[in-house]
Amino acid sequence: MVTAQRINPSILSADFVNLQAELERIATADLVHVDVMDNHFVPNLTMGPPVVERIQAVSPIPLDVHLMIADADRWAPGYAELGAYSVTFHAEAAEDPVRLARRLREIGARAGIALKPGTDPDPYLELLPEFDQLLVMTVEPGFGGQSFMADMMPKLSRIAEAKARLGLDIWLQVDGGITADTIGIAAEAGADTFVAGSAVYGGVPEDRIAQLREAAARHAH
Repeated sequence: MVTAQRINPSILSADFVNLQAELERIATADLVHVDVMDNHFVPNLTMGPPVVERIQAVSPIPLDVHLMIADADRWAPGYAELGAYSVTFHAEAAEDPVRLARRLREIGARAGIALKPGTDPDPYLELLPEFDQLLVMTVEPGFGGQSFMADMMPKLSRIAEAKARLGLDIWLQVDGGITADTIGIAAEAGADTFVAGSAVYGGVPEDRIAQLREAAARHAH
């Protein structure tokens, strides 16, 4: 069941050799955040369709795929076709974000768009009805374990205001440096979907997920 404050653990912080067991450890989370990196759009390489397909087959919770890859228009639909619940691509890597989002929805996935820290959200505010999720990166994408960028909160608030003004049900996700200490800051600014890697896998995942959910709920709008 997807809850009001969604906690999506990032398997970037999991033990890749024992991935199935690591997925079972986060069964109480809402979705599993799967970071796909191509060593072009970001300077890191993680996994591609064959691994994502296997995660899809064994995961106890739905997949929230985050594509940090170049040429998203070409590659993103394939991840929706694998059965991912949600597919998020980067605004900076898409030629036609609206057309791509519509294609993802057509296939049956939720369509998400992600913005790097330096990307101005304003051109995307009126396009929000085209998306099911908007991801505000709170670190520079590419590596886990970075510190939370609190200076992204005004950007998140602007997006949350546009969401309210347009009366939308879009999920507002934050990814990067989310811990029990920072999750409340993001929730205050309007986030409702939180990616956490080391904050979940750095302890007993079930306990950490509950703590994060509780901390987010205390600050939720």
